[in-house]
Amino acid sequence: MSLAKTDVATEYLRSIKKRFLDAKDYAERTFDQLSEEQLFWYPNEDSNSVAIIVKHISGNMISRWTDMFNTDGEKPDRNRDGEFENTMSNREEMKAVWDKGWGVFFDTLDGLKEEDLLRTIYIRNEPHSVMDAINNQMYHYSNHIGQIIYIAKMLKSEEWKTLTIPRKK
Repeated sequence: MSLAKTDVATEYLRSIKKRFLDAKDYAERTFDQLSEEQLFWYPNEDSNSVAIIVKHISGNMISRWTDMFNTDGEKPDRNRDGEFENTMSNREEMKAVWDKGWGVFFDTLDGLKEEDLLRTIYIRNEPHSVMDAINNQMYHYSNHIGQIIYIAKMLKSEEWKTLTIPRKK
């Protein structure tokens, strides 16, 4: 049985959105386990806190997915270096930054059609198919969400509640 081209595109968009929603959920369940102080903790000056990683992910999402068919994904007004400076003071601010980035991303993803997946967009003046850009961002966001989870596991130690199947279960 072969799938029609439209079915493949629809399935890809459904599947990739589910993977992004799962990643977002893992991060949010991690945030819920951390105190406000822990969200802003970092081990040294060359490392990032959970809140800084959130700010970076959001900044990337807003830059990459805003008006992606008409402008480069690295917007001239993006202050990438500024994403690594703590300008937030509490959990609510961090959550608002997080939600803004995901809102831009999901609004764009939800608006894509089959014919958009192979369209060319530019990120840092380099051409990418929309599908390739989505896959690159899945890789990028998942790496950072893994960092968030790792930081939380270090901070929570024995109090960490696993996000998946516990060991030996």
